Amino acid sequence: MAEPMVDVDGLDAGQQLLRDNIRRYLKEHFAPRIQQAEADKRFPHELLTGLGDFGYFGGYLPEADGGLGLDYLTWAVMMEEAGYCWLSLRILLNGLNIVSGIINAYGTEDQKERYMRPLLRNERKTFVSISEPDVGSNVAEIKTRADKRGDRYVLNGSKLWITNGMFADFGIVVARTFSDTCNGELSLFLVERDETKYEINRVETMFARSTGTAAFTFENAEVPAANLLGKEGQGLKQILIGLNFGRLNVAMGAVGAAQSALDLSIDYALQRKQFGRPIGAFQLVQKHIVDMTMKTQAARSLGYRAARSMQIGTSRTECSIAKLYATEAAFEVANLALQVHGGMGYATEYPIERIFRDTRGGMIPEGTTEIQTLIIGREILGISALT
Repeated sequence: MAEPMVDVDGLDAGQQLLRDNIRRYLKEHFAPRIQQAEADKRFPHELLTGLGDFGYFGGYLPEADGGLGLDYLTWAVMMEEAGYCWLSLRILLNGLNIVSGIINAYGTEDQKERYMRPLLRNERKTFVSISEPDVGSNVAEIKTRADKRGDRYVLNGSKLWITNGMFADFGIVVARTFSDTCNGELSLFLVERDETKYEINRVETMFARSTGTAAFTFENAEVPAANLLGKEGQGLKQILIGLNFGRLNVAMGAVGAAQSALDLSIDYALQRKQFGRPIGAFQLVQKHIVDMTMKTQAARSLGYRAARSMQIGTSRTECSIAKLYATEAAFEVANLALQVHGGMGYATEYPIERIFRDTRGGMIPEGTTEIQTLIIGREILGISALT
């Protein structure tokens, strides 16, 4: 009997086949739309529906909860391919799956029916609203407040850097909560665009230009008490669990972007000629290609390790390591890709310029490089530098 096909990264035949099928699908359906979407600053959400067959909508959830029961290594492969095609695609899928995962873990049956299941059918668009103008890495310092008044919570405050905020129908808002049973601890609220009135303003960004980044302002904005997600005062724990999953997604998307930049650079080095021969024949160009290859492979290995650790429930340090290394490595690879391409790398009609911008942006969301370093240091030494 033939041995099962296993590649050097430990993927089985099914995972390899899924990876290849996803890459072909994204190349056919998404790649032709990227340049226009970037120019229009609007993501083609209608294209997402076709990704449901691959499990991109909550596929990691148990089948009983509407998922496919995919293991996290398979999920990591899927997020890598999304990043290979277009980092904005990975970013939107990240938010969708963080929200669906949190609702599945903490939501009521009514909330799952109203919010999660439509997400899994790509019938609704969502956001996660954490950061504020004066609050980024230190989630515990969030100032937006929710005051309980009868059967409502009244929100006041400002939120910033909200991916998909321009387009989303609803999302999760983290707010400091005050009621008879909660004295300022953080809680999560499901906020409907058509149900709760709040101000939305576009935020222009260097990267992920099509993802509709926004700022929200809440002024006595009323949210039904039934939209509290989980229990009052448990929001910090709930959102940090979501962010850990998000770090795996960010890491693997960065690996995909790095691989894309590497593949483009290899093709260019073989085709572009100077002084009568391909530039790939020059020693310094080869050095760039080799460095790019090593960084990409190392990032992938750390990402896969983080995915395997999530499968057994020991992933906090591994996800931070993967996110830290992969995002930095992806930008370094994109930077070298720009060098290999020379002047052509600057042209907006070619992918390298976009990959360069997008990979630089990936070093900040889901915890900056500096925060990941401190998290990892705390786990290794048992001493927190954050207090």
